[in-house]
Amino acid sequence: QVQLQESGPGLVKPSQTLSLTCTVSGGSITTNYYGWSWIRQPSGKGLEWMGVIAYDGSTYYRPSFKSRSSISRDTFKNRFYLQLNSVTPEDTAVYYCNAHHMVLNSDYWGQGTQVTVSS
Repeated sequence: QVQLQESGPGLVKPSQTLSLTCTVSGGSITTNYYGWSWIRQPSGKGLEWMGVIAYDGSTYYRPSFKSRSSISRDTFKNRFYLQLNSVTPEDTAVYYCNAHHMVLNSDYWGQGTQVTVSS
């Protein structure tokens, strides 16, 4: 019963940095074979995987996000984070955190949080 909950600002100004938190319960973010991802969905569009931090702390990003995204974690708080720099209105979306077990092929999702980029 892994549970995830996103939190952060709902409104960010263009050119600023978006910082989101995913709080995890029911499982440790260091548990073997879990990947912890950020995924977003702009209005009317499909899900877009942004990046992941694996159970061993290694990170991987979709190439289009690599230059301005950073995923990190705090193992003591059992949280992981997304930082997205230089945001534009095109970054407006619902942002989800996700846990995927690479062996069991199971997924857990947060409820999502709406982020709007506007001045």
